[in-house]
Amino acid sequence: MKRRSMKSICWMTALVVALGMLWCAPTVFAAEAYKIGGIFAVTGPASFLGDPEKKSLEMAVDEINARGGIDGHPVEAVIYDTEGDPTKTVLAVNKLISKDNVVAIIGPSRTPTTLAVVPIVERLGVPFISCAAGIQIVEPVKPWVFKTAQSDVLAVAAIYKHMQKHGIKKVGILTVTNAFGVSGRDQLLQQAGNYGIQVVSEQAFGAGDTDMTAQLTKIRKEEPDAVICWGTNPGPAVVAKNMRQLGMTIPLYQSHGVASPKFIELAGEAAEGVRLPTGKILVADLLPESDPQKPVLLQYIADYNKRYGGGVSGFGGYAYDAMHLLAKAMEGTGGDKAKIRDNLEKISGHVGVSGTFNFSEKDHNGLGEDAFVMVEIRNGTWKLLQ
Repeated sequence: MKRRSMKSICWMTALVVALGMLWCAPTVFAAEAYKIGGIFAVTGPASFLGDPEKKSLEMAVDEINARGGIDGHPVEAVIYDTEGDPTKTVLAVNKLISKDNVVAIIGPSRTPTTLAVVPIVERLGVPFISCAAGIQIVEPVKPWVFKTAQSDVLAVAAIYKHMQKHGIKKVGILTVTNAFGVSGRDQLLQQAGNYGIQVVSEQAFGAGDTDMTAQLTKIRKEEPDAVICWGTNPGPAVVAKNMRQLGMTIPLYQSHGVASPKFIELAGEAAEGVRLPTGKILVADLLPESDPQKPVLLQYIADYNKRYGGGVSGFGGYAYDAMHLLAKAMEGTGGDKAKIRDNLEKISGHVGVSGTFNFSEKDHNGLGEDAFVMVEIRNGTWKLLQ
């Protein structure tokens, strides 16, 4: 009896272990993987953009595969680091298309690198979702090109509406001399009159400049009510520090290109009081319960922090949204690029980290004014402005 009981126990134990292994085993796919290209500035000066984008793409891919993939096909992300360099971005895109045979591409992180590869994806017919902000990426509409980052058209409008509400009428602008800065400058100049605002001084700075006191001194002479800086780190942090050094106490507005903890880290005490438009992720917990993005944002933040131990930002959300939009568009296509493109253009009502997407033939960004809120940096964190 003892021997028979021991055999039964061993058999049952083995069965439990086997079932446990089966339960915990990853999903086994019979179909071939769909390869998705990712091109991000994972390292280099723009890594604050590209690193969370890479991580968020990987997180989204794992979520999709855990649900069974796309029509039984697993998703495989093939990711290259562009270092924020247009030449390296071109090489990466060519490799993704000719060697890796990807069905679509997500990224890159910056407007200049995006514009460098748009002609390639357009010529070869590859669905492409940029994570950069410049409006010229999708205006005029290009058949194969979409983007998830909130547009600088909406960002400028958000700033000017806030200024108008608070009686600011004269501004000095300081913009970086790359595609992102040029696009921002154009919008700042074009929209100013719509809000009764006058641009009294217009200055520029190089992406690698380490001192902007000369430009700020020229702006100060024109006695503006506020300064608007348009760029991505580290330049905008230098502007904030230089304004403090010059004793300039008027409000400083920044673009959504610095909407991450990295700006606060770089600017230090000079970040205090800086205002900027941002996606809702920085103030997700402050949003009303009625906001449809709130549960999506809180879940993304929790999952990202659990997986990577912190560092969440709206920039990662651009890639996360892109992958989930792409997954939706890929359903029922068999990986056919033209069908994926067509389906992307039909997506509406998709609530993501960056906003609610409503693509169309005439709009390949698909976001409205509600994708932005205005925030102010106070005591080293973000506060929602009214």
